[in-house]
Amino acid sequence: MTAISFDHATTGYSLAHARCLAYAADLAYKDEDRVRATANGWGFDRVMSFRVPHTPPFPLQDTQAYIAANDDMIVVAFRGTQPEELRDWLSDANTLLAPYAAGTGMIHSGFYRALEVVHPAMLRTLEEWRDNGQSLWFTGHSLGGALAMLAAARTYFEDPTLLADGVYTFGQPRTCCPQLAAAYDEAFKGRMFRFVNNNDVVPQLPPAPLFRHVAEERYFDAKGRLREKMSLAGGLADRLMGRTTDLLAPGGDGIRDHFIQSYLANFDANAR
Repeated sequence: MTAISFDHATTGYSLAHARCLAYAADLAYKDEDRVRATANGWGFDRVMSFRVPHTPPFPLQDTQAYIAANDDMIVVAFRGTQPEELRDWLSDANTLLAPYAAGTGMIHSGFYRALEVVHPAMLRTLEEWRDNGQSLWFTGHSLGGALAMLAAARTYFEDPTLLADGVYTFGQPRTCCPQLAAAYDEAFKGRMFRFVNNNDVVPQLPPAPLFRHVAEERYFDAKGRLREKMSLAGGLADRLMGRTTDLLAPGGDGIRDHFIQSYLANFDANAR
């Protein structure tokens, strides 16, 4: 089992903390007992899981997340979904835009509904548990990354005392219109870090320019090295390299790069 050690006193960006939050995002895929036991092992004495089912024909079965807290730090993590399912969802009618309830602009209507079912209970828990000025972090992979980004925004816009110290997402799709993305970037400057693994297909959806990514991107190249900055030409060349790594299945690179295990392997390699 990989050893994870949270620095509960951290307040800014670091590779070590990003790695811990990637593992926290992975934990969101596990059952409630595993979440509690693992979070307790990481030094969080308060853990609450959230799982709210959706009704057909909504394409997601449910929305799942958890909050882990102690006297110094609170982590909010959202579960993602399988890349094939998410890719299909982001390509169908659910990509309609809906007005954003907590701020200016428009967001992906499916993401809005997926967050709406858990947000009120999560906000109440955060307001109750943040009783010692703890640092606050949001994280998630895939769909979970989109929900983490939107939950951090909505939490802050509804209660400005709950501005997150950091929002770290992995393989996150685009979530909102350019207007809301700009407002988010202003409010979360130096606090949002969106990790993308080479040819991961999900961050390429839904399509621009109707939807826009928020800043700031951190990029794992075709060799798994973490790049803070990548030129357009360099990025195109690197993605081509990734597509040709496996000549027997070049089309599968975008799916393989999306799995949370690929992100964790890259973090582990960069941490050595």
